[in-house]
Amino acid sequence: MTVLSAAEWEALRLSALVGLGATVVVMPPAIVLGRLLAVTSFRGRAFVETALLLPLVLPPVVTGYVLLVLFGRRGPLGPALAALGMPVVFTWRACVIASAVMAFPLAYRACRSAFEEVDPRLPAAARTLGASRADAFFSVTLPLAKRGVLSAMVLAFARSVGEFGATIVLAGNIEGETRTLPVAVFQEIQSKGAEGVWRLAALCVLLAAGALIASEILARRTRR
Repeated sequence: MTVLSAAEWEALRLSALVGLGATVVVMPPAIVLGRLLAVTSFRGRAFVETALLLPLVLPPVVTGYVLLVLFGRRGPLGPALAALGMPVVFTWRACVIASAVMAFPLAYRACRSAFEEVDPRLPAAARTLGASRADAFFSVTLPLAKRGVLSAMVLAFARSVGEFGATIVLAGNIEGETRTLPVAVFQEIQSKGAEGVWRLAALCVLLAAGALIASEILARRTRR
C-alpha cells in the first residue's frame, strides 16, 4: 500500500482517538443499563428499550441534528459547556459525542445479552454468603459476562470509527480537528472523485473487519 499522506495519517489518528474516547464514554452506561434491563421487568420497559435503541434505526443525520440542537449555541447544553471552556459543536468533542451516541445501542444490546446469559443463582449465592449487591456484581456477575462486555467494547469502537452522518452534522469537516476517516473519504470523493479514495476506504474496511472478527471470536468463546 502506498504510504499515506500527512492528512490521511491525521484522519486515521483522529478516528482511533475518537473511537477510544467514544468507547470509554459508552461502556459505563451500557453495562449499567444492560445489567438492569437484563434482570428487571417493569411497566414502560418497552418504551425505555425503544428510546435506548432509537439511534440504531434513525437516520444518522437526524441524530446529528438532534445533537446539534442540544449542544448548539441556543441549545440547553451548549451555552453552559461553552462557559466552562468546553464548547462542543465543530470540535473533537462533537466527534466523540456523535460517535458515542451512535455506538451506544450496539454496546447496550451486547451487554444486555451477556448479562442475560449469567445464571442468576450465582450472584444470589454470593449475596447469601454476605456479599453486598455491588460485591456480587463485580466479583461474580461481571467476570462471568466479561467476554460479552469485551465484545460490546469492540463493537462500540468499530461503530465509532465508522461514524459519518451524525459527525458531519455536529462536528463538520475541519482538517486536524474533526476530519475522521469517514469524513476524509467524503472529502476526497467531493474533491477528487471516487477513484482517489481507495487508500482511505481500505483503512476503513480493515478497521471494521478487524473489529468484527475480534467481536465474533469473543462471542464464540462466550457461548462455549
